[in-house]
Amino acid sequence: MRKRTIESTCLSSASDNTKAVEVSYRVAQRIARTGKPHTIGEDFFLPAAKEMVEVMIGEKAAKKLNLISLSDNTVKRRIDDMATDVLKQLISRVRASRFYALQIDESIVNFAHLLCFVRYEFEGEIHEDVLFCKPLPSRTTAETIFESLNAFVVSNDIDWTKCVGLSTDGAQAMVGRLNGVAKRVKAIAPLMTAVHCCLHREALATKTMSAELKTVLEEAVRAVNFVKSRPLQSRLFSILCSEMGSEHQQLLLHTEVRWLSRGKVLTRLVELRNELRTFFLDSRFDLSDRFGDFEWICKLTYLADIFGYLNGLNLSLQGKAVTTFHVHSKIEATIRKLELWERRARQNNYESFDNLSELLIQEERQIPDSVADAVTEHLQTLRTQLRVYFPVLSEQHRWIQNPFASHNEDVLAGLSSKEQDSLVELSCDSALKHVFTQKELTLSGCTHTHRIH
Repeated sequence: MRKRTIESTCLSSASDNTKAVEVSYRVAQRIARTGKPHTIGEDFFLPAAKEMVEVMIGEKAAKKLNLISLSDNTVKRRIDDMATDVLKQLISRVRASRFYALQIDESIVNFAHLLCFVRYEFEGEIHEDVLFCKPLPSRTTAETIFESLNAFVVSNDIDWTKCVGLSTDGAQAMVGRLNGVAKRVKAIAPLMTAVHCCLHREALATKTMSAELKTVLEEAVRAVNFVKSRPLQSRLFSILCSEMGSEHQQLLLHTEVRWLSRGKVLTRLVELRNELRTFFLDSRFDLSDRFGDFEWICKLTYLADIFGYLNGLNLSLQGKAVTTFHVHSKIEATIRKLELWERRARQNNYESFDNLSELLIQEERQIPDSVADAVTEHLQTLRTQLRVYFPVLSEQHRWIQNPFASHNEDVLAGLSSKEQDSLVELSCDSALKHVFTQKELTLSGCTHTHRIH
């Protein structure tokens, strides 16, 4: 009997220790996700848990929590263990994938870092994950970037020959014709195709604007920073917004790092323009008169509308289901819209711009000629820049979208003899064509139903 009791006690202790280790890992994971200091586990979580368990269950149960180790060093080890395990799983998936594609970008926040994302096939689906983030201690040249990338791939036994795509930001170090990173990767990954990231191209296309609109944008940012960068001014403005019954109590800070910054900042600024005009009445801010200038407000409102639309476009170009055909379709639609909006603007019709149209109705005024000229010029410039960064897609690749369509000689000329034979055989397969047609009809029906709702 005594022997059985000892064995039972040992088993119970082992079980409690195992559970304590599991809890330690779970809490460490939560700490990592929240970005809190590692000391919060031992200083806050554990004491709080003991008090809750003691009150709700009892003192005996609370004492069991002493088995849980949550010191800062333990939390760090737990996080490192989990990160190592996640990396091992990701690398094993990439190794097993038939092909993979990489996206690299250089991020500078105090120090230069190389970010690398990977897209790969796993269990019949396409997955995207962060592959690594490594510091670049010296110069950010093509040689340094490639050495860091190649060292990771080689050290983890990832097959370079399976790499079929490399997306970059288009910088000289990345796409240089002679010594760029893409050129160096191509030498060891013959199947690789280098592309300029569509989000970077869209962002570059939107940077070009007239001097007067750029001045309005810069002054708007200065106005926001005047309020947001001073704690007292920010608090006073929040109180004013509350007293005026505003929907928002704070402005948003502008930053070049976040690609959605301009649209969100300007939209919030337009929504709080009356509050800012009141706030600046007793201020020494040198741009305080701008919020009483109808012409300036019109330009600001137009910028909020156009950048708000571009935000939506940018978001629609993201996601693992997005293909180059999807991107070009969205850009082509945008170019045609801009052409239509420009034509309407020349006819003094601004219904395409919600905030600007609402402003003109509220003020019961016509848009000034200088603003009308600036709007039409910007729409034309934006359309031209988008076409520069997104040329018309070659017809040679249309067969990928619909392999059953009739293909002319130009399409077949881009394929090898074996590929041509395979495409002809595929295009004549009536069973596959029926399945393809049914899926297209299903997707079309879903899209139509979604639009109705």
